[in-house]
Amino acid sequence: MTPRTATLIGLTAILMWSLLSVMTVATGKIPAFQLAAMTFAIGAAVAFISFIWRPAAFGALRQPLVAWVVGVGGLFGYHALYFLALRFAPPAEAGLLNYLWPLLIVLFSSLLPGERLAPHHIIGALLGLAGTVLLFAGNSGGGFAPGQIPGLAAAFVAAFVWAAYSVMSRKLKAVPTDAVAGFCLATAVLAAIVHGLVETTIWPETTTQWLAIIGLGVGPVGAAFFAWDIGMKRGDIRVLGAASYATPLLSTAFLILAGFAKPSATIAISAILIAGGGLIAAKDMVWKR
Repeated sequence: MTPRTATLIGLTAILMWSLLSVMTVATGKIPAFQLAAMTFAIGAAVAFISFIWRPAAFGALRQPLVAWVVGVGGLFGYHALYFLALRFAPPAEAGLLNYLWPLLIVLFSSLLPGERLAPHHIIGALLGLAGTVLLFAGNSGGGFAPGQIPGLAAAFVAAFVWAAYSVMSRKLKAVPTDAVAGFCLATAVLAAIVHGLVETTIWPETTTQWLAIIGLGVGPVGAAFFAWDIGMKRGDIRVLGAASYATPLLSTAFLILAGFAKPSATIAISAILIAGGGLIAAKDMVWKR
């Protein structure tokens, strides 16, 4: 596989993640951990079916403990927080807070050995912060309801979890992409356990909700992780890092088109600030030679 092909595969993950918000909202009132268990089980099942024709792929599951901790901790931690955010907070605002993760990846990467925090990293971070502050200050409802605060906090923490997972994954390049199937299965099991302890099962009521769940499992909570892994390990990380800042804009656009959010100047300006800050922070990813 050429670097160009791997990069194009990685870009498909960004497109799939842009649909995560709208598809999650379309699943209805299914509890967060139940939804995580169902979608990750679907994603793992699709991957394991492909192993039937590639028996050697099962060997990818034999990985060091640290790989399992990073893989399962990142996938389970991030999605549990993200699904909770979309259940308790306005989807557009929660999505924009969550999509601070591209900016955080740039900042965290700059602190790795051999890297440094340059002025444009700081400028990008400040623009992202400005977008977040504007999002809160300009909320059209005159302030967020108390019940929405936990959801917004979950979205914010989820951004840090995914950024940490992505950066740490870069240091585990020897772990084959097929191992992601095991991480998805373990995440599904953990989510099912937590669901049984703290939630009441609610099954989908409509065909649309079932289709949204299946779509999540196959795409944003399935194939996207494999695509991202391939892109990060074999493709042009600079291109993928810069392209990921389009995710909040696409995500919010899909929510508005689906009728789950209303367009507003505040959301538009916040999205531009967050995405623009990320692009500035990622300047050396794009133009460094």
